[in-house]
Amino acid sequence: MAQKARKDRAKSNAAALTNLHVGTLVVNTLFVLFHFLFKKRSIFLYVLLSVPSFICEFVLESSGRPKYDPSTKALQNAGEDLAAPGLTEYMFDVIWVTWASVVLVMFFGNWGWLLWTVVPAYGAFKGYSLLGMARGMAGLQGQQPDNAAPVAGNRRQRRAA
Repeated sequence: MAQKARKDRAKSNAAALTNLHVGTLVVNTLFVLFHFLFKKRSIFLYVLLSVPSFICEFVLESSGRPKYDPSTKALQNAGEDLAAPGLTEYMFDVIWVTWASVVLVMFFGNWGWLLWTVVPAYGAFKGYSLLGMARGMAGLQGQQPDNAAPVAGNRRQRRAA
């Protein structure tokens, strides 16, 4: 049963990575063709703001790609679950926002890169909320609420309180 789950994860990871690479190829090829054939857009901003997307794609590829034994073709490692929430999900979001920004730049000019500001803004928001939760948890560890003082006496007195 566990082998079936590993095979299913390997298959879904391979499909997700293939779709990711095809999407990246299409969007970036269209941008380069658009830049050279129709309207000039900022190549500096394109490279600068596409690098995080390429890094995220590399990390997803290296951690999520299934590994097979070269001689027997047996599955050795199914890779990390690419459907997992958390950092994996955030890396996919960075890639998709970059794609959307590239498409907006093609249609509306270099102002389309402003959409990319969503990525660091969302990261700052999540970091701030996580920091707030950590502070709250650290503050609660050493304190007891004032109204929870233990009531001495017999059982009736404790129930009445």
